[in-house]
Amino acid sequence: MPLGGLQHYTIEPHDLERTKNFYVDVLGLAIGDRPPLDFPGYWLYSGGQATVHLMGPRKPRDGIVVRGTEKKFEDTGRLDHIAFAATDVEDVRRRLQSKNVKFREQIVPRTGDTQIFLYDPDGVGVELNFPKA
Repeated sequence: MPLGGLQHYTIEPHDLERTKNFYVDVLGLAIGDRPPLDFPGYWLYSGGQATVHLMGPRKPRDGIVVRGTEKKFEDTGRLDHIAFAATDVEDVRRRLQSKNVKFREQIVPRTGDTQIFLYDPDGVGVELNFPKA
């Protein structure tokens, strides 16, 4: 069974609205269409793809449970970070600074690409990759 590219990742945030606002206001994702699921949440779109799914509280279900609804983590476990292709590093840098978001920036050796690393409100690592101009 060959796999395609990453479809989406899902976060069960501590504060649904705060995390939604971060991904929309700080990172520039767009709230988009979401099926009428039986729990609150958002599908956030990047480049026309529902890339980030945010899940609000939901009822436990039978069968395979990826993560229980009552379990809380102090960190993201073995997940280190999620990376996005990005453009306009100057604009993103200004936006992060204006929102008082702490970040680390580096230039990739050999390629000259710029990377910005930050955390979302729930401690999920986010990497933004900007191709060399």
